[in-house]
Amino acid sequence: MPLAHAFTDRYADELMMLAAATHRPASIVNIGRGYAIRIDFEYQHYLLAVNAEGILADQPDAAALWRVALFKESDSADTPDHVIVTAEHSWLVDAFDLAFAEVEATGQWPSADLAFGSFNPVVS
Repeated sequence: MPLAHAFTDRYADELMMLAAATHRPASIVNIGRGYAIRIDFEYQHYLLAVNAEGILADQPDAAALWRVALFKESDSADTPDHVIVTAEHSWLVDAFDLAFAEVEATGQWPSADLAFGSFNPVVS
């Protein structure tokens, strides 16, 4: 992960926003073809956020859409992780809110994480 530190510096605001919204550490991870923002949750669930063709762009402002995807890790190394929901928006916080609103509506997320109320989008 030679560029993880550089991406951590470039995406410091986005990492801080997601960490504050989830009350969990956010980090830059190598996803094979590039980097993504990742947050781990209980019960083998996690979030990945990217902003350019499935990876993070070299510059945070270079991309048009943020994509937030929520996953359930597979129990087997032979089976890919299950994508629960994916949401896109031009703002990361809005993509995050859309993803958790959808996952809450479908009931596919552990209620322990939703019980905090911090994942519910703010309704104006």
